[in-house]
Amino acid sequence: MELGIGMFGDLAFDQTTGKYRDAGVKIREILEQVKLMDEVGIDVFAMGEHHRADYAVSSPEMVLAAAASITKNIKLASGVTVLSSSEPVKVYEDFSTLDLISDGRAEVFVGRGSFIESFPLYGYSLNDYEELFDEKLDLLLKINSEENVSWSGKLRAPMQNQTVYPRAKNAGKLSIWRAVGGTPQSVLNAAQLGMPLVVAIIGGMPIQFRNLIEFYKQEYKKAGHDVADMQIAIHSHTFVSNDPEIIEGYFHTYKSQMDRIGSSRGWAPYTKMQYDGGRSKDGALFIGNPAEVAEKIAYMKEIFGITRFIGHMDVGDPAHDSMMKSIELFGKEVKPVVKDL
Repeated sequence: MELGIGMFGDLAFDQTTGKYRDAGVKIREILEQVKLMDEVGIDVFAMGEHHRADYAVSSPEMVLAAAASITKNIKLASGVTVLSSSEPVKVYEDFSTLDLISDGRAEVFVGRGSFIESFPLYGYSLNDYEELFDEKLDLLLKINSEENVSWSGKLRAPMQNQTVYPRAKNAGKLSIWRAVGGTPQSVLNAAQLGMPLVVAIIGGMPIQFRNLIEFYKQEYKKAGHDVADMQIAIHSHTFVSNDPEIIEGYFHTYKSQMDRIGSSRGWAPYTKMQYDGGRSKDGALFIGNPAEVAEKIAYMKEIFGITRFIGHMDVGDPAHDSMMKSIELFGKEVKPVVKDL
């Protein structure tokens, strides 16, 4: 099983200045962190896309390309590319270029995204939310499998025997994963298309997703895809420290981000009870010392049969030194224990 780390590029809000932390500083810290991930043996890095003041990264491709130049082995993925408001030709071109820069390490996680700011920003209507994604995914997969593309849809101009270059290293094909938040129809579509699946589990109890993942496995087989090629990942909030005080203190950092997002979505203020419940064996937070985190990841393998776990590690913008230590522990202590378990 592969272990990865995901980030959104969260920016802490300074109550004194009334401003978010400098995005340039944050991006440079991310690159230093990815370099460390590569050095300690993390398998995958996934960089998210947002178009808001409280996140530093609107273009994962740019950050991943920079990361490619300072790493050797780690796979570099978007986490996620908001495909509904993206141009499939450009997505393929950007990631095939990244694939060539990194010598075959690029991946794309495509999803609808949990934020909608990119729709008005790029001139798309939310009335077309579902149809935009379905149509653009169809085109992206066609580009990924065919060098000369003929395609037509309702919301984008048709393509007639047009070529898309450069081609990715592996016979022109990128690894394209379908990222979902738990919608059965999205899981069904991924299974029918034979796409690898990433399930975001950031609240409640992971066991509640067992039926959904079993549904994916059943439909994947029913569609006639080779079970040996099946890949399933989960993506959950993660932070590692050997210091109980740091883990306790991280609650305030975590709460600040959850409340900031929740204020626009009608969520009640995040509580310490939720934090502690999430950190329990049955909860969805992989926050604790290396042994606790490793045990929970191994439990995910047991109940879901996952092939990859991605720990989302920068929620609330923890201090850079704390992030570096968390990454080091994840690679040097969590990963070996997970492998043994």
